[in-house]
Amino acid sequence: MKKWLALTVMTAGIVLLGWGIWQIASTHLQTAQSLEDAKKAVADDQRMSKKQFSPEVGKASGILTIPKLKADLPIVEGTDADDLAKGVGHYKGSYYPDQKGQIVLSGHRDTVFRRTGELNIGDHLKITVPYGEFVYEITHTKIVDQHDTSIITLQNKKEELVLTTCYPFHFVGNAPERYIIYAKRASV
Repeated sequence: MKKWLALTVMTAGIVLLGWGIWQIASTHLQTAQSLEDAKKAVADDQRMSKKQFSPEVGKASGILTIPKLKADLPIVEGTDADDLAKGVGHYKGSYYPDQKGQIVLSGHRDTVFRRTGELNIGDHLKITVPYGEFVYEITHTKIVDQHDTSIITLQNKKEELVLTTCYPFHFVGNAPERYIIYAKRASV
């Protein structure tokens, strides 16, 4: 009986470990593919006007570059689980650069945004979309409850970039808070 129990526990452990490794590898592969798609979407021969730009849900629409982290991350239209598995999700209904409104980008703390805690006020972020490149400077950060939706205002008075991810960064399970990064257009 003890042998059977030990074998069952070992098998379950191996299955869970394998599943975890598969999840990480699958997300990495999806993100890499989305980045390739995003690079094609913003290539010089794919340039388009702001009016022509109409991103499709689930598709790569641009690139978020974080110079301090040496990271190029695909921006995918939408923020459901499938979209976030592919990269940084653009909150549907929020704006894109140069549209004079709130741009909301979300990502998982254990994948694309795992190092956002290393960013400081004054650091730059760059968004590249088919109609141009736009640089933002981080102005402040805050931590809110996971149910606090007040940070998503969808205001259209001034251009503002908002990055959101779960917090604490190393929390196991569903994190109880959200880490928010605010940035304004930089004059570079």
